[in-house]
Amino acid sequence: MEYSISEILSFTFMQRALIVGVPVALCAALLGVSLILKRYSMIGDGLSHVGFGALALAAAMNLAPLRVAIPVVIVAAFLLLRISENSKINGDGAIAIVSSSALAIGIVVTSASGGLNTDLYSYLFGSILALSHDDVVLSLVLCAVVLFLYIFFYNKIFSVTFDENFSLATGTNAKVYNTIISLLTALTVVLGMQIMGTLLISSLIIFPGLTAMRVFKSYKAVVISSAVQSVICVAVGLFVSFYAETATGATVVCINLAFFIVFGIIGFFRTIKK
Repeated sequence: MEYSISEILSFTFMQRALIVGVPVALCAALLGVSLILKRYSMIGDGLSHVGFGALALAAAMNLAPLRVAIPVVIVAAFLLLRISENSKINGDGAIAIVSSSALAIGIVVTSASGGLNTDLYSYLFGSILALSHDDVVLSLVLCAVVLFLYIFFYNKIFSVTFDENFSLATGTNAKVYNTIISLLTALTVVLGMQIMGTLLISSLIIFPGLTAMRVFKSYKAVVISSAVQSVICVAVGLFVSFYAETATGATVVCINLAFFIVFGIIGFFRTIKK
């Protein structure tokens, strides 16, 4: 049966998916640019594994998943930041240790409590059907907080992203703003897990920024481009997954991949012309 766009938008689950997906995609794209430039892009993957461990514990104890995952992932983000700043373990090493440990705990808890249930499966692979009314409200509130803080601290985030040593020399407390970036990333990862799933949420952070960098060179242009294309990819991915009856998260990633290839070709020909 063929549905028109208006008919698709009449479904409550699609309305919720778009209402949550668009602002989450926007948050992920904005933060992704800074994380990529700071060579800390895999933090999304690491925090998503921590999120799965927290969700598994919440399911085993019959607790609300998001209300458990959010504080746990925030603590993990701070821990990753401190480990990479104050020890001999570099950022990638810290992410690998924390993420693999959290994922292992989640798998052990899941297997001990009877295996994957529907809720955990949806968080692992993403599901637009998993969004409840309370999830939508909580997600919108937290997305608004992320966007407000990002815009409010935009100049400082830009400063610590490009030259942290120079920021310190000019009196900017780089640790504070790195902590803010980690906090915002943690919130975005947890929210994005509902649609993209634990296995694919990092792509929502990495792809838009890397794609924009194929064509644009200035920070502002990359940020704007990545934000626009991220929103488009999520929206298009939701509709395509509906029509094709495919997994939402994987479909969104495939749309992002298509954008990456197109932008890569454009960037290649622009380089040749020069």
